[in-house]
Amino acid sequence: MTEKREVFISVDVETSGPIPGEFSMLTIGACDAYRPDLVFECSLKPITMNADPKALEVTGLSLEVLSRTGLAPELAMKRFGDWVSSVIDDDNTPVFVGFNAPFDWSFVNYYFWRYAGGNPFGFAALDIKSLYMGAKKTSWKETRSSAIKKRLGSQNDGTHNALEDAKFQAELFRLVRSS
Repeated sequence: MTEKREVFISVDVETSGPIPGEFSMLTIGACDAYRPDLVFECSLKPITMNADPKALEVTGLSLEVLSRTGLAPELAMKRFGDWVSSVIDDDNTPVFVGFNAPFDWSFVNYYFWRYAGGNPFGFAALDIKSLYMGAKKTSWKETRSSAIKKRLGSQNDGTHNALEDAKFQAELFRLVRSS
């Protein structure tokens, strides 16, 4: 039996608050970390109107607008799962990669299980902040994206647009792995 090749998929989400179920995942952005032109992006209908005003302010998203224009969570997660499948093949396994992965992972995992019946990423995620901290032997404080960007020479920034942030995270991931 041969080992499956890992396909690292950078995922970012924007939400209406800090925890899934009580708050909604509003947008998903994803890209293959080594082929960042392979992308997925969608907006979702909120599952609740609960919101932390600061979360909405930072993203510029509106629960009212997304209630009309977003995809139903079932459809969004089916499309996301189908996209993940299209990026890998039978000899590959997808690896969820995130910057502060515990946050994004909690929403993606919850939504996949609740609305699609399973998570194509399995039960684990790779956190870029932790990877960087271990690789560079830094303090936790030094794992802010701005600090990593400066130290590794990234040309991009986070924007609170899920797809753009997924691409930025993918670049940071590649830089950490190659340094």
